[in-house]
Amino acid sequence: MIQKRLTASFKEFFESEKTAGLLMIFCTAVSILLANYFLGERYTNFWHSYIGGLSIEHWINDGLMAIFFLLIGLELERELYNGELSSLKTALLPIFAAGGGVLVPALIHFSLNAGTTTQAGIGIPMATDIAFAIGILSLLGSSVPASLKVFLTALAVIDDLCAIIVIAVFYTSELFLWYFAGSMLVWLALLFLNFHLRVMSLAPYLIGGVLMWFLMLKSGVHATIAGVLLAFAIPFSKKEDDETSPSHRLEHFLHKPVAFLILPIFAIANTAILIDAEAISGLSENNELGIIAGLFVGKPLGVVLLTLVAVKLGFSKLPLDLNLKHVIGAGMLAGIGFTMSIFITNLAFYDNPEEINGSKLAILIASLLSGVTGFVWLKLFGEPEPIDTDPETMDLEEI
Repeated sequence: MIQKRLTASFKEFFESEKTAGLLMIFCTAVSILLANYFLGERYTNFWHSYIGGLSIEHWINDGLMAIFFLLIGLELERELYNGELSSLKTALLPIFAAGGGVLVPALIHFSLNAGTTTQAGIGIPMATDIAFAIGILSLLGSSVPASLKVFLTALAVIDDLCAIIVIAVFYTSELFLWYFAGSMLVWLALLFLNFHLRVMSLAPYLIGGVLMWFLMLKSGVHATIAGVLLAFAIPFSKKEDDETSPSHRLEHFLHKPVAFLILPIFAIANTAILIDAEAISGLSENNELGIIAGLFVGKPLGVVLLTLVAVKLGFSKLPLDLNLKHVIGAGMLAGIGFTMSIFITNLAFYDNPEEINGSKLAILIASLLSGVTGFVWLKLFGEPEPIDTDPETMDLEEI
């Protein structure tokens, strides 16, 4: 097809992520102001106060964010069945781009922190924040091609999948096997309900999901992984925008609560950052430099390099309305790490509050730089490529 056709589900997803991104910018600004100019340590201490054996921040990051990860899993499932990842030919381009956007930032951070106590932060610059990236892209409106929105979304979804794998494999400090086995048994039971019994009611999947979350929490593997696994156990229809599909109905239901409630609360709770002389001087430390360089430089570099590799080797082609300048802009916006980067920061330095504070400040700086430069770049160079519609000169293989 010459012009990318956007499904109703994708449009709804894009709008919800756009809203979440813009709202999170506001919440982040409010949180930083409260922490530094109005309430100070009283504000930061509030999020670390305990309820039911866990801090409020912990309940948000392990509990509420499991719902966010469930939505990510549902979006990934839709992309795999009906979206940009549904065919190998179209999927290879964002897969290569995301791979570069994960590996190059990780290598930059590793080169600065290998063998030190901050090496655990290698996963921090690997992540892209879908909501923020799409929120910035949405400000450009129709001045950027539809294919760029799809490409950046697919890239960010794959990026999130990589981050989820990194969290599960590298940030599990202690594994309690029986709890983990119990969680997997619940998941297998839900898969049996779906693929063998064809149970279409959401209730047993949600009940099973809560049990799976609890067992995963006790196992030592981060509990939010249960949200992603649950998404793939819920029945999905391969018909595009099938409103009778349980997966479609749940994804539709979760868009607004995640955009207007869960992500803003996460932003407020996790950006209570004290910006003092110590934090600013800490930006010259290798961990903070690795985060800033990884997100701001490594992300666009990795995205562009691996995209060029995919195109030059003939694995994939750029959509007709995209060019290299669009890919560079997408790579810049991919450097907005925020949600997933902060999430990984909490896991990497859970026993070091000072390092968490410094890492979060580095993430905010890198994300701000990436967002501003990406917006300006696409504002200047983001116009869609003109498409030759003359049937005598068109390359039919690219339509």
